[in-house]
Formats: sequence, C-alpha cells, structure tokens
Amino acid sequence: MEVKDYYKVLGVDKTATADQIKKAYRKLAVKYHPDKNPDDKTAEEKFKEINEAYEVLSDADKRKKYDQFGENYKYYEQHGGRPEDFDWSQYGGRGQQGHSYTYQGNMEDLFGNGGGEGKFSDFFEQLFGSRFSGGSRRQQGPARGRDVQATMEVSLEDAYNGGTRQVEVGGSRINIKLKPGLHEGQVIRLKGKGSPGRKGGESGDLLITIQLSLHPQYELKGKDIYTDLAVPLYTAILGGKITVSTPGPALNMNIPAGTDSGKVFRLKGKGMPAYDHRGEAGDLYLKAVVHIPSQLSDKEKELFQQLSQLKNENGHA
Repeated sequence: MEVKDYYKVLGVDKTATADQIKKAYRKLAVKYHPDKNPDDKTAEEKFKEINEAYEVLSDADKRKKYDQFGENYKYYEQHGGRPEDFDWSQYGGRGQQGHSYTYQGNMEDLFGNGGGEGKFSDFFEQLFGSRFSGGSRRQQGPARGRDVQATMEVSLEDAYNGGTRQVEVGGSRINIKLKPGLHEGQVIRLKGKGSPGRKGGESGDLLITIQLSLHPQYELKGKDIYTDLAVPLYTAILGGKITVSTPGPALNMNIPAGTDSGKVFRLKGKGMPAYDHRGEAGDLYLKAVVHIPSQLSDKEKELFQQLSQLKNENGHA
C-alpha cells in the first residue's frame, strides 16, 4: 500500500502554516475541479487526492497523527498493527468509507453515494480508522459525527444585498439565508447537516466557506467598492445629474461643471454593508471617465470650432 506524502500533494513544506496550506489547497482545487475538467479521470483522481491531503493537514489532530505515524506506517503494519486487526466498526466494516470529508465542489454532491466510494485512499482509512493498538479492539459508545466543509461561490451583488440560496443535502432541499455584507472566507454553519453520528450520536455540522466571485465592474477592498463612472462630455463640461449603477439600487448624483477625467468621487456609506451591523457600510469610490463623442454632426463640429476660436480670442490656449 502506498504511503502518501500529503505535503507533497499540496506542494507545501512540512513547516507550512494553516493559512499556507489553505491557500495551496484552494489554488489546486480550482485547477483540478471536476466542473473545469469534465470527463478527465486524471484530474478527478488528482482532485480527490488534494481533498484527502487537505482533510488531514487542515485538522490539527489529524496532522499531528500523520506527522507521527504517516511515514512509519509500514513499520507499525509489520509489528502487529495489521489493518485487518484495526477497529473498522465505525466505518461499517473493512473497505467502506467514512462519512466526513472536506469537499470543495457543488453543493448537490456533498452527500452523494452516502459518503461515497473512493473518497479516501486505503492509507487514509487505515491510518485514521485505527489506533495502532496491535490488534486490540474495544467497543465504543455514541459519538458525534464530524463536521463537513464545503465552499459556496457568491456574487458581489448577492453579498451586497443578501438573499436566499437553496441547496440540496442528502436528498432534501435547504434554504440558506444570506445576510448582506458577506465577506471572503466567512463560514456559515448549518447545525446537524454534517456527518451522521455513530451509534445514536448527534450529527456534525455543515460548514460552508464563502468565496466571492470576481466582478467585471466592481473591485472590493475591505468594505469599500471601487468602480469607473462614465461621464458624458457635455455633463463633464456643464455639470448636471447622472445615474450611478451600484451592486444595489441605482443612485442619482450631481456632477460639478468642469469635471476632469480621472477625478474620484466618494459616496460615503454606499459600499459593502457591515455583516450583522445594521446601518454600517463602507464607501463607494467612483472614478470619472469622460467620454468624448466619436461621431459629431456637421453642426456640432461647427459649434466646437466656434468655441475653439472664441477661446483663442480670449487668450486661452
């Protein structure tokens, strides 16, 4: 049986911090995600291997056990710690897979196959399904199921406005309420929707980590939102009102006469709402981009020529 080097799988050192491990995992999970590699068995296996490595290295207890026994597994197997002697009862018998796993994919697939065949390798199951007890067994009482982790991609508009997202878990549909002000990396906990408990124990929780989608128009920095504001030439020269698009309702604002392209306007309190803090929000920064008409009528050209002559007569460059 192959002894897996989980650090090598994620491309990190053994001294890597939790943040470094998470960053490496997310990068690889996006690259090898089945949705981006349809019908690619190699990518599918790589994706499973990445998730298995993250399941271990993201959990302090599992990582400690792996660091202690992982490389020496063959030794323990050869000195009485035989896989056939391990206590497999919590997994429903030898060769069956556990229920709890970290899965960064579609919500509909979280509990497919009842935990699924092939979620983890034999090495994972034998290392974390055993106690290296040298063949001894003992009965265990009820135990709480493990928490299950997943990610949910949320658009900037949904993070700004909030709403309801419906997901399917274990054949049933669950409505998840999204409050305004969701931020990158935020975790939503659904109690009792994780791995089933053992021998009557309570189920674990489903932990959904929020990932904000990149937006083609808006850039989010903290709770402040940045975007360009198209300003017609005549409005920039003469001033006037203009309608401003935002991730929420559109706004009307006054453009002062003589506005140059590149001028930045700040709309206080119109940025991303603060999560669970009603009335608090970041700011919206608008960078003016003055649009020069590309097609002018003969009359418009004539008027611009008159304006040019008038400015020259008045001594303006």
